Amino acid sequence: MRSQTDREIAMFSMRANARLDLRLSEKDRERIDRAAALAGLPLAAFVRMAVLREADRTVAAESVATLSEAESRKFLAALRKPFAPNAALGRALKRGSDLGV
Repeated sequence: MRSQTDREIAMFSMRANARLDLRLSEKDRERIDRAAALAGLPLAAFVRMAVLREADRTVAAESVATLSEAESRKFLAALRKPFAPNAALGRALKRGSDLGV
């Protein structure tokens, strides 16, 4: 059973105007055709959904920083320290305040 998101993606793919062409082996095309049919989606909607899912996963993997336990402790300790601007930041804050920023 398709979710509401799948239906929305399928509908949106009909309104999209950018193209993406690729070459596949017959075997790969048959696999994709079968998967689209099993998902109950038109081929273009299935491919679009799969590609966007993978794109989101790839971008998310590059957007997350993983810290070791020691790094996590150091980071959390830094967050617990009270904020104390250095001299340069203090001057910049004062200059901004004087300018009404």
